[in-house]
Amino acid sequence: MRFRWQFTRPAELPKGVSWSRLLRYLRPYQGWMVVALVTMVVGAGLGLVMPLVIGQMVNLITGDQSLPITQIALLLGLVATGQAVTGLIQTYSLTFVGERVVTDLRQAAYQHLQQLDLAFFEQRRTGEITSRITNDVTLIQSMVTTNLGMLLGGVIQLVGAIILMVVVSWQLSGLALVLVPTLVLIAVFFGRWLRRISTTVQDRLADATSILEETVAGVRVVRSFGREPYEIARFQTATEATFAAAMKRARVRALFQPAMLLTVWGALIGMLIVGGFLVSTGSLTPGSLVAFLFYAGIAAGSMGGFVGLFGQMQEALGATTRVFELLDQQPAVTDAPDAIPLPPVQGRVEFREVSFAYQRAENGQTAPVVLRNFSLAIEPGEMVALVGPSGAGKSTIVNLIPRFYDVQAGNVLIDGYDVRRVQMRSLRAQIGIVPQETLLFSGSIRDNIRYGRLEASDAEVEAAARMANAHEFICNLPDGYDTPVGERGVRLSGGQRQRIAIARAILKDPRILILDEATSSLDSESERLVQEALERLMAGRTSIVIAHRLSTVQRADRIVVVVAGEVVEAGTHRQLLARGGMYARLYELQFQAPTLSIASD
Repeated sequence: MRFRWQFTRPAELPKGVSWSRLLRYLRPYQGWMVVALVTMVVGAGLGLVMPLVIGQMVNLITGDQSLPITQIALLLGLVATGQAVTGLIQTYSLTFVGERVVTDLRQAAYQHLQQLDLAFFEQRRTGEITSRITNDVTLIQSMVTTNLGMLLGGVIQLVGAIILMVVVSWQLSGLALVLVPTLVLIAVFFGRWLRRISTTVQDRLADATSILEETVAGVRVVRSFGREPYEIARFQTATEATFAAAMKRARVRALFQPAMLLTVWGALIGMLIVGGFLVSTGSLTPGSLVAFLFYAGIAAGSMGGFVGLFGQMQEALGATTRVFELLDQQPAVTDAPDAIPLPPVQGRVEFREVSFAYQRAENGQTAPVVLRNFSLAIEPGEMVALVGPSGAGKSTIVNLIPRFYDVQAGNVLIDGYDVRRVQMRSLRAQIGIVPQETLLFSGSIRDNIRYGRLEASDAEVEAAARMANAHEFICNLPDGYDTPVGERGVRLSGGQRQRIAIARAILKDPRILILDEATSSLDSESERLVQEALERLMAGRTSIVIAHRLSTVQRADRIVVVVAGEVVEAGTHRQLLARGGMYARLYELQFQAPTLSIASD
């Protein structure tokens, strides 16, 4: 039972929220930021000296009082050298801080993902999550490194240039400063617009990324159904939507920059006319006018740079908002403040009047009840099979044991401990799960088996593989246990993947074992080998099996028939057949039509 999950997005993000949270990631690197800031100030100051030196050069040429040519040349050389050195240190410092902040942010996002409960991942697309940690964080990276450096340097140059403009000519400075409010209003208007559009661009890009990941992961299904044209069309639609959003952003940028630059250059032309008049009346020397125009150019360049930077910052803030939305997702299932470690258990599992319904994430309401006053006790070492029609609640029952979800009423107990009162890590450490569709991680066969217990020796890995009937086929592979399995284990057959998963569970050595019928999609020979391995794995453990093919559970200690979240029958295979109830009807139906099987929940 699946429901679409949506990130909670406020209608209007409070101003400064993303900035303040992002700046907290800078605190561990304050030393590097100080170095960058000092070199930025020195470099900007040296840049502001340059127009004065050039003004002296102009006065020398026009015959006004000036420094000797040798001193002017020496000053120019010193300024250029100083700017080169400070630029080198500043660039390296900012790059280090930016890369570290982005790395920390990615690690924080990934760590947070590992803490979210199963419902989050079942209700979100993989591509959407991936896009937030890759594409969005990449945008943040450019903001924290290049853009932040340019912004701070531009601010220093702008302030310094304005001060020196006033010193050189207060009359011309007054004309220039009249236009500042106009520039600010233009920047604020377009900046907010760009931020909204950029968030839309990232959302559309996430949609395209999701389709790409889905089709790559399901390439065999795509091929088998001949749906290549359909998937191509679907991806084209998503990328065209991304293109349309990006072009809307480009149109806003195209309007933004000319509006700012036209205002700035209009001011420069006006200052040139007024400055020429002041020179003609003797109120200003030619060198001072040239220096003022240089400073006006620096100020205009800084403000013009702010145009592009402001737009890019708004885009990056949109990405920052998306990343922090992910970080703000709170798991529904967490350890209680007073949770205790679960001690080694014997394996008694009890459901005591349990009621459960999935939560609809989009409106907070509950879906129809899956389990209602469900009760069941499983003794240590007992093998219990859960059977029943699709949607009966079998998968929900086993998902409540490792606390993938929390019950709304009742209790799930292990050896008398309520699973909500113990630490989840200690709980799950004593539960092994072998799913119907095995997922292997990229890496070697040895790595995948050792995933069950990371500190296991090579000998223990091999022993587990032998018990899982996997050792022989592993030894026949080109690199044996070091053979790469490929993404999701694509280089191995279904039966081989299942035996690797069983070996992984054997190595973990859990007291409670949950099996989602592991042989339903295998050929006869693979089924025999997997079944033998499962019998070894279940020996002496509390085992709960979701049965799809009833032939695989005939030797269960107890078969529990679940319909609409309630136990309608329980007993051995023989007892249930003799009773002639639901189990007998399911068994008769399945063996009369062997191509049919009871689907999983």
